[in-house]
Amino acid sequence: MNERDALRRLAADLPHAGDDAAVVDDTVITTDMLHERTDFPPGSTRYTAGWRAVGASLSDVAAMGAEATAAVAVYADEAFDPTELDRFVAGAVDVCETVGGEYVGGDLDTHTEFTTATTAIGSVTAAGAVYRSGANPGDAVCVTGELGRSAAALRLFERGTEAAVDRANDLFRFTPRVADGRVLAGSATAMMDSSDGLARSLHQLAEASEVGVSLDRDALPVHPAVDDVVEGSGTDDATSDTADRFELAAHFGEDFELVCTVPPDAIERLRETCPAGLTRVGTVTRADGGVTVDGDALPDRGYTHG
Repeated sequence: MNERDALRRLAADLPHAGDDAAVVDDTVITTDMLHERTDFPPGSTRYTAGWRAVGASLSDVAAMGAEATAAVAVYADEAFDPTELDRFVAGAVDVCETVGGEYVGGDLDTHTEFTTATTAIGSVTAAGAVYRSGANPGDAVCVTGELGRSAAALRLFERGTEAAVDRANDLFRFTPRVADGRVLAGSATAMMDSSDGLARSLHQLAEASEVGVSLDRDALPVHPAVDDVVEGSGTDDATSDTADRFELAAHFGEDFELVCTVPPDAIERLRETCPAGLTRVGTVTRADGGVTVDGDALPDRGYTHG
């Protein structure tokens, strides 16, 4: 089974599974595992790893429209280097502080490669949790922030120069959209984060809500760093640039922005109050409309574990 099939199998028997996080008695809880080989490119620092790993779990809390309370992490490596361990914890502490939560510790273990498992908890506000399953035909499809940040970072890591690696580490340290999730909680009909990529997230949201989605390619808010790394950048091949730019923004994933559906008459108010900004990128349609971009089928392609 691939990751999505495994999740569907588990969700069939576990009533709290199947969304970005579980909600139990108004407490939101989620967990993630990341590995050096697949999640932390050469050049990424332990500070970046601590920030990004804990941030990934905090992003799931954000996707439920919850307040962030605390996070813990398992830190496993071939040996415990005191400097690297300290930097990891510093990154975890700092990302929690950006969202009003607290890093409260975890566990240590040995492993054949650097691996971390993180858990974050939060609390549902008076507005209640937002799930993936409430989108209605006619709702606006929106995203917070900008897309393609992590894709740009990976290509910068691959360049290997000191300047490129420094910038890549900065890009990898995203801000979990907890504050935006809390703003959206009172209005969003469905919401999730874009860790698997915008395209895959839209397919997942459409499946959960039993609707279709029509995406506007030109409406996507793309991070400026993407334009510096697209294939053919600096050449006259505009077609190649455009295709690669869309690929990085829509299919790469690991951006940890929020993807949500909201009533159209709420967009302006939400745009003014979401700290990261809110961009309308499409419209919810009936289920038989499928998931499309500019009228063509949008491939269900994105980041997959395993």
